Amino acid sequence: MNHKILILLSFVLFAFHLQAQDKTIGSGNKPTGKEAVSKHKIMIIPFENRMYLSEIDFMINKESKLTAKQIKATMRDGLNEQFYKKLKPKMPVVDLLEDTTKTKKDLADIYQYLGYDYQKVPNQDNYKPPVKEKDEKTIKNGQLVVESNSDARFMNAKLKNATLVPYLGGKYKTDLFLFINELDIKALNGIPGDVTSTSSRKIVLHYTVYTLDAKEINSGIAEVNLPSNVNNPTKIINTYFAQLAEIVVARIEKALITK
Repeated sequence: MNHKILILLSFVLFAFHLQAQDKTIGSGNKPTGKEAVSKHKIMIIPFENRMYLSEIDFMINKESKLTAKQIKATMRDGLNEQFYKKLKPKMPVVDLLEDTTKTKKDLADIYQYLGYDYQKVPNQDNYKPPVKEKDEKTIKNGQLVVESNSDARFMNAKLKNATLVPYLGGKYKTDLFLFINELDIKALNGIPGDVTSTSSRKIVLHYTVYTLDAKEINSGIAEVNLPSNVNNPTKIINTYFAQLAEIVVARIEKALITK
C-alpha cells in the first residue's frame, strides 16, 4: 500500500512539475498578448467621402494629374489597404473596400446610421472612452456666456442604430469594428494650394474602435508629419498612411490585451 501511495505521489509531483514548466515557458506578455489579439476578427470601415479634408490636393494634382475625385478615392482605398496590411498578421480582417460590389449596400447602411460627435481627444496612456460634455453656460452681467474649451478635439463615431453592429457581426463574423471617421491633411503655417510653400504639414486620422456589444475600446487621433516636398499619392500612402496604421493597430492591441 505504501509503495502504491509513493508511486501516486510521484505522478502527482511529476504533473505539477510539467504544469510549472508550461507556466514558465508560457510566461511573459507576448504569447498571452498574441493569443488575446488573434482570437478576434476586425472590420475596417472607410471614411465617408465628405470626411476627407485636404489642403494639399492642389499639389497632389500637379504631381499626379489625378482629379479631386480620384485623389479622394485613392486616399480612401490606400488608407484601408494600409490598415489591412498592418492588421492581417495579427488577426483576421474584413475590408469593406475590398469588394464594393458586395459591400456597397452595407456601407450605405453604415453611413446612414452613423453619427459624429466632436469630443475631447482621450489620453492614450490611460484610455477612457470620451463622454458627451455639457455646454458650460453662465450668466454674466445679464448676458449668456458660453465657456470656451481649448482642449484638443476629434471626430468620434456614434452609432444611431443599436442593431447595426450586431448585424455586421452576424453577417461578416467580426467582433471588432474600426471606424475611420475623418482624414485631414493640413498645410500648417502655409497657404493651401501654394506649391512653393515649405511649411510643415500634418496628416491627422480620426478613428473609433467598437466591440460587438458596441463598447468603445479605443478612439482618438493619430498624427504624422508630412514633408512639404512629398506630393505623390503612392508615397503618401505607403509611407505615411502606413505609419498612421501602425500607431492605431498598436493601440488596438493594447486595448485587447488589457481588456
